[in-house]
Amino acid sequence: MSGVDDYKVEPGGRLSGTIRVPGDKSISHRSIMLGSLAQGTTQVTGFLEGEDALATMNIFRSLGVDIQGPDQGRVTIRGVGLHGLSAPERVLDCGNSGTSMRLLAGLLAGQTFDCELTGDDSLVQRPMSRVAIPLRLMGARVNTAAQGRPPLHIQGNPQLQGITYTLPMASAQVKSCLLLAGLYAQGETVVTEPEITRDHTERMLTAFGVTVLREGRSVRLNGGQSLRSTAIEVPADISSAAFFLVGATIAPASDLVLTHVGINPTRTGILDILRLMGADITVEREWQAGGEPLADLRVRSSSLKGIDIPQQYVPLAIDEFPALFVAAACAQGRTVLRGAAELRVKESDRIQVMADGLRALGVGVSVLTDGLIIEGQGGGFTGGEIDSHGDHRIAMSFAMAGLRASAPVRIRDCANVATSFPGFLEMARQAGLQIFGA
Repeated sequence: MSGVDDYKVEPGGRLSGTIRVPGDKSISHRSIMLGSLAQGTTQVTGFLEGEDALATMNIFRSLGVDIQGPDQGRVTIRGVGLHGLSAPERVLDCGNSGTSMRLLAGLLAGQTFDCELTGDDSLVQRPMSRVAIPLRLMGARVNTAAQGRPPLHIQGNPQLQGITYTLPMASAQVKSCLLLAGLYAQGETVVTEPEITRDHTERMLTAFGVTVLREGRSVRLNGGQSLRSTAIEVPADISSAAFFLVGATIAPASDLVLTHVGINPTRTGILDILRLMGADITVEREWQAGGEPLADLRVRSSSLKGIDIPQQYVPLAIDEFPALFVAAACAQGRTVLRGAAELRVKESDRIQVMADGLRALGVGVSVLTDGLIIEGQGGGFTGGEIDSHGDHRIAMSFAMAGLRASAPVRIRDCANVATSFPGFLEMARQAGLQIFGA
């Protein structure tokens, strides 16, 4: 799958109608992983057919799992059981997906075979010591390249030991890595978080029949539990919905409904922050599917005010901050984000890249080591040219800035949008954004 290299967004417009954004990337990854480890056949609907999730799928095929699809979001996984994976014949390529690499590191640490995990030029610059260090405490044999970066060389050790570990920083990926390793460990694995992070792994493990206990900020499970196949309905990704939530909030006369959106409470920081800023977002209906809460969200244009973003919402909106920065630039008054140093080690340094892009569009910004201060003037943006640095969330966030721009916005290096949101251009145009491939 390949994406459009550059975007051009004509100024103005509004967002309206009803759309359903693609399936949740985090849940799509985990459906493949846990479905592969289960006994029996798992049926998945709503699977995200983006490059990151497809990288996970192809890796499990290389590990001997029979996976049919995806076909219009439907995937059939014939699980091999907890100990049924086979040694791969080649290096396992995670593409651009940090989720794939970090979760797979835990899952593969307890196997009887060795393997190597690598990725694209962006992924091999991202830190992996944060999973390698605690995995070694469990007895895993994990080697990294210089400065703790990929590729990861994993020598399987079926004699892992459960540990009690406190995460030095909030990270759902590290937590999930250790829980997956814990399935293969003797005894109990306990992971304590400094702040609650997304809990898709815990919810899906439970759906597959694994007993997982949550006590405050700690999660625990016992090793050796079997997984039973199940049906997984992947909700629409709130991280993908975030661009349209921001776009419809900042564009005058907008009225947009986003359907089937996952509203897991560990992912709804975007809603909490936008509402604190004055956004008009309502829940039209709510229901449950596969242990995950879903809803239809209606968003209408509104005037925003700058805020100090509460610390408790930071880990609940970590992937949505590029879009939130665009909202903050349109707000009246100063918005301050602190405690988000994790943004510097995503697909790009999202603090610096967003600051550079906002300045290019005429917005006053101060860069902090762990966040940004954005001087909102209640207006919009000038036109200009943005370098997304190959980061899909940067590209889509600045696309929405065109709704409040006074001249065209050009965004470079957008091909990686296909990793998380295939069909973004078409859906954005359907909703009312005047966006074109360039």
